[in-house]
Amino acid sequence: MRKVCFVTGSRAEYGIMSRLMRLVKDDPELQIQIIATNMHLLPEFGYTYKEIENDGFAIDRKIDMSVPGDTANSVVKSMGKELQGMADAYEDLKPDLIVVLGDRYEILVAVEAALIFKIPVAHISGGDITEGAYDDAIRHAITKMSHLHFPTTEAYRNRIIQMGEQPEHVWNMGSLAIDNMRHLQLMSKDEFEKSINFELDKTTVLVTFHPVTLENNSAEGQCEELLRALDSTGYKIIFTMPNSDNNGQVIIDKINDFVAKHSDKSVAFKSLGYFRYLSALQYVKYVAGNSSSGLAEVPSFHIPTINIGDRQKGRLRSKSVIDCAPNREEILEAFKKADEMYIHGTLKDVRNIYEQPDTAAKMLEIIKHHPLEGICIKKFYNLETH
Repeated sequence: MRKVCFVTGSRAEYGIMSRLMRLVKDDPELQIQIIATNMHLLPEFGYTYKEIENDGFAIDRKIDMSVPGDTANSVVKSMGKELQGMADAYEDLKPDLIVVLGDRYEILVAVEAALIFKIPVAHISGGDITEGAYDDAIRHAITKMSHLHFPTTEAYRNRIIQMGEQPEHVWNMGSLAIDNMRHLQLMSKDEFEKSINFELDKTTVLVTFHPVTLENNSAEGQCEELLRALDSTGYKIIFTMPNSDNNGQVIIDKINDFVAKHSDKSVAFKSLGYFRYLSALQYVKYVAGNSSSGLAEVPSFHIPTINIGDRQKGRLRSKSVIDCAPNREEILEAFKKADEMYIHGTLKDVRNIYEQPDTAAKMLEIIKHHPLEGICIKKFYNLETH
């Protein structure tokens, strides 16, 4: 029986992988293992490991990597702490395959440890480019330490092959997040409002803003510009808090101050959870900020994404995404462009470039059946000789 170990460190990536995890769990020929770390175990991010357990999964290892602070120094120290925990987890669990998603630093650590343990890695959502964040370099590093690759578009598949990965180990799968969404019965508007104790109207926007990690001391100023823009609109606002990147705390403080002053029209959550987040997208006017979900999932709901700043620079975009600089004037201009999309009816015809059918089921077949013997010995695929 093949032991398949999912490593997850955040609410977002667990939500995206949850359907695939369910398929692995329910397959009698596979044994699922789960390692939860980083934000899942932190009170300031809502102890989201409980969401995993509430979904009926058993967590095999909880690896605490917390170090006080959100500076570069504290993040690097937390990575060292996680590495020690991963060593013990892999030694005990002895997985046959590690499954990871994306580009977070805690996932980089998990894959580094798997490399030394000679455990094959399946990597979801490689090949993207995000020039404004160090996640970009982390994602490509994970690709070079992984063995099975599940990018979301053909362009990303070609980029992974360009990096020297064997074409027969790289499959264009589409977005796992969108596949999940197509299999969920999302909440009604009334159910959602009751769950967050906040009444929506036609102006409600959903906002998630993360630090742009390759820029110095930009988090506070950019967040202030966004909040100034939102304050001048009169919109009702649902905030979801940023992740655990360095300089994230200043954004959390700014949002909390804003909500305290504008409790009549705004509310903030450490984590909505994946199910409530997707449910919210049915009823909000826009999504604003710099989260990858604005480019990946949101276009499938035929609403505009106001993508602010450079964090997602380089990622492919659907036509419903409006890019703007992180200053009040350009953000407000982006809101006007979004309103014009509604007026002209262009949102009805938006196609999500990341959507394909049966993504999770296709991934399961490869995870279940692809030969793993000798796969850790990799040969560089040179485009010039092929």
